[in-house]
This record gives sequence, C-alpha cells and structure tokens, in this order.
Amino acid sequence: MITKPVLVQLIAMTNWRAVLIGFFVIVALSVIGLIIPGIGQLLAALIGGFVAGYLAGGGLLSGFWHGLLAGSLGGLIIAILLFIVLTIIGVSFGPVTGALAGVAGAGTAAVIILVTLVAALDSAIGGAIGGLFN
Repeated sequence: MITKPVLVQLIAMTNWRAVLIGFFVIVALSVIGLIIPGIGQLLAALIGGFVAGYLAGGGLLSGFWHGLLAGSLGGLIIAILLFIVLTIIGVSFGPVTGALAGVAGAGTAAVIILVTLVAALDSAIGGAIGGLFN
C-alpha cells in the first residue's frame, strides 16, 4: 500500500480558517506591539500561534503545525510570488533565461521559506500550547 508523505497529509488536514485567524491576530498585535519593540512582536507571535492552535485543536502536533503556518504565512506567500515573478521575467527574455530564472526563483523561494519557518518557531510553540488547551 502506498501512503502519502507526512507533509502532504499535514497540508490536507490543515484548518486554514484557524491559520488565517491566527495570522491576522499576529499582524494586528504586531502593529500594537511596535510600542515595545521585540517583546511586542514575540508576544504577538505567541498569542497568534496560540489562537491558531486552539482553534484547530487536535493536540500538541496539530497546534504546533497550525501555529507554524500562521506565523510563516506572510513569508510563504512572498516566496511563492517571488518565484512566479522571477520566472515570468526570465521567460520574457527567452527560454534559456526563463529556465535559469526559474531555478534562481526556486532557490530564492526555498531560502525564504526556510528562514520564515525558523522565524515562526515562536508561533509554533504558542500553537502547540493552544492545541493542548483545546
């Protein structure tokens, strides 16, 4: 029997409503958190991750996953858009340049996604705590 990879299963089981609400909580609290730089953004990430994990439920791992996605959603969107833009610009200069731009865009997107996921660990911790409370 062939099973789906774990990441594919996680994405399929993601409660995107919880992720979006957590993301918007992070954005709103980050703006307010500018009053206390550093600590304000940390608290915003923890609270937004908690909200995403709590709304998603399902325990520790589910809360961690939803908090991680809520904290990294902005970076993931930017990485995908940057890949698309670089590829389109490259294709406009010809097929060889398009292929090179696609590879460069994919590499850039991979680095952005990796950095974004590492930076969202505080949201993931908040999400894991929220998942435990639900």
